[in-house]
Amino acid sequence: MRRPGRPLRVAVTALLLAGGVAGCGLDVQAPDLFLLSRTGQGERLTLLVNDSGTISCDGARPRSLPDPLLLEARDLANQLDGDAKAHLRIAVPANSVYRYTIRLQGGTISFPDTATASGKFPALAQAELFTVQAAQACGRPS
Repeated sequence: MRRPGRPLRVAVTALLLAGGVAGCGLDVQAPDLFLLSRTGQGERLTLLVNDSGTISCDGARPRSLPDPLLLEARDLANQLDGDAKAHLRIAVPANSVYRYTIRLQGGTISFPDTATASGKFPALAQAELFTVQAAQACGRPS
């Protein structure tokens, strides 16, 4: 003969176990959105943007990224995903000041600052603007 409270006890026990495992301090980390490097005239700049809302500037300790910049970084990662998978590389002309390299999970993009002048690559222009804004958030000159 079955006891009527057994299924309920099993469900409660399973729920408690699941809650216990979730609260055991499993070190689940959010993925990095991208690693952006800017080289050229002036100082080199490297930005590691994490989906948890942090940014590491030039290898320094991660700091909080303002919410509007985090949203912009997520949007940028989505927009650049196709170009990263295609491994977009744009040649660097003589009049270029900066060269950008963006590593995403799907691949790497590299382009000069002059690539955005034609209006053909709006996501790359957004990446340049993000770089300036993120550098300022890091306390670095843009």
